[in-house]
Amino acid sequence: MDDTPLPSDETGAAEPLMPGLDLPQAGPVPGYQVLARKYRPDTFEDLIGQAAMVRTLTNAFAAGRIAHAYMLTGVRGIGKTTTARLIARALNFRNAEINQPSMKLDIRGEHCDAIARSAHVDVMEMDAASRTGVGDIREILEGVRYAPVSARYKVYIIDEVHMLSTSAFNALLKTLEEPPEHAKFIFATTEIRKVPVTVLSRCQRFDLKRIDRDVLTDHLERICGLESASVERDGLSLISRAAEGSVRDALSLLDQAIVQGAEADGPVSATQIRDMLGLADRARVLDLLEHALGARTSDALSELTSLYDAGGDPVVITRDLLDYVHAISRVKAVGSGADLGEAADTVQRLAAIAESQSLAQLTRLWKLLLTGLEDVRKAPDPLAAAEMTLLRLVAASMLPPPEDAARLLASQPPAAPDREAPGKPEPAAAPAGLDAVMPADPVVADAATDAPAMPQGPASFEELIALLQERRDIVLQLDVERCVRPVSFKPGAMTYQPAEDAPSDLAQRLSKRLQEWTETRWMILADANAKGGETWSERRQRGKQERMAAVRSDPAVEEAMRLFPGAEIVRVIEAARPDDTDDTSQAENRA
Repeated sequence: MDDTPLPSDETGAAEPLMPGLDLPQAGPVPGYQVLARKYRPDTFEDLIGQAAMVRTLTNAFAAGRIAHAYMLTGVRGIGKTTTARLIARALNFRNAEINQPSMKLDIRGEHCDAIARSAHVDVMEMDAASRTGVGDIREILEGVRYAPVSARYKVYIIDEVHMLSTSAFNALLKTLEEPPEHAKFIFATTEIRKVPVTVLSRCQRFDLKRIDRDVLTDHLERICGLESASVERDGLSLISRAAEGSVRDALSLLDQAIVQGAEADGPVSATQIRDMLGLADRARVLDLLEHALGARTSDALSELTSLYDAGGDPVVITRDLLDYVHAISRVKAVGSGADLGEAADTVQRLAAIAESQSLAQLTRLWKLLLTGLEDVRKAPDPLAAAEMTLLRLVAASMLPPPEDAARLLASQPPAAPDREAPGKPEPAAAPAGLDAVMPADPVVADAATDAPAMPQGPASFEELIALLQERRDIVLQLDVERCVRPVSFKPGAMTYQPAEDAPSDLAQRLSKRLQEWTETRWMILADANAKGGETWSERRQRGKQERMAAVRSDPAVEEAMRLFPGAEIVRVIEAARPDDTDDTSQAENRA
């Protein structure tokens, strides 16, 4: 949260802090006070999302085991400096009834107001970002030996402590290890790794967590109630997501969002907040992902252009795609019970995508998008870079799963050697790395030469259709007949051009079924850029039309149509001939 000291009125009297979020602030406020300052936590109970730290400090104070130095770390706007001031108040708490360190700050103590305003003589705050040298630390060391003026402890709060120079850290070490009993140190930093380990080892460390999105949304909703502002919860959720766990960032964005409804009668809508944040519609980004994974290139590029024209930032769109692939991977890994923080209908769509993708495929998509995100950020034309990333995503979606491709390549027999003369052929060279496992015995070698067998199963697309009809996998059969335009077919492998409405997981389902039925691994590749032939349904329809045309041109039929005006030929039934050995004709008749 914002660490700027709270203002005082013209008379110098401290402006009273709020004792809690549910109570109005006493007295008039000179001018407008931003929400990040107005709702700064005034007690430990007001801190949201930091229960572990509060519990540890409460137990330590109750047991009298109070450390001499604390290190608070976390992202920006999480409440590090505010927490430091609360600890300083707790250390120096005193009122008419209590004269000892206390974590209960709901009743104001003698020093609370001054410490909260950074105006107490015994609580010194120092910004290490602007005072980095050893001379600044020397001032602290010279004053630390003197007893406090009015408080129980002298408390030194050093913000952004990682900015101190090496010499300043070294000068601080001895006093930090053995400080006077009346001195306490509280450090705050966003870069804990830059703090020397010699300093860390002398402090009690508390990692302030990012605030969970739902918790932060609830917090914003409570503040909207206190401010008599009406904002849709979906819009508050967008703010929480954009804040990335920072309370100060969320309150600053909420300040900006509330003004969006100044001229409107109803609540501030999620659409208004989305426009304010410059975010793309996440539902449409999910549509974009579904188009890409379904190899619908034209639809995917059109959707991306539409999102860009609506104000979507290509970087944000690519980041949203990354978030969705991550969410799908979690669903794939742990099941539908994964906590995704998304709406119910969105979770259902993500689960449906997870069923059609393997974990290895999702990992591949994640790497592609991660690289693409960096490209979009650095490219002179971010939209062009986003389009290229999307095309790579489409291409990757048409490839077989990495694990299947690896197994298939490993199981392929070596190519037959070229024979230059009718004499004795030269022996085929063993693949690299297999010399140590090639059999030395000639008999075993001959047996090993005969070992590789051709893949079992259909040898043509027509035989594949016949196998599907025989196995009676109706759904798969209909998808293959309707959506597969064969490009190439050989035992163990098929490439096809998918129809526009082809299921994105058709290649995987067909490969899995063929492996089950033939006990042979099949590589089924969907290539949207290839030029395939007719689908089986189109071929069957063309055959019917050709037979109908042949029947219409038959002289006997023409005569019958002349004798019976208005008669129609409904269909042509052609019985299969027992001696018909043509595989294509038999498959057509079965169809």
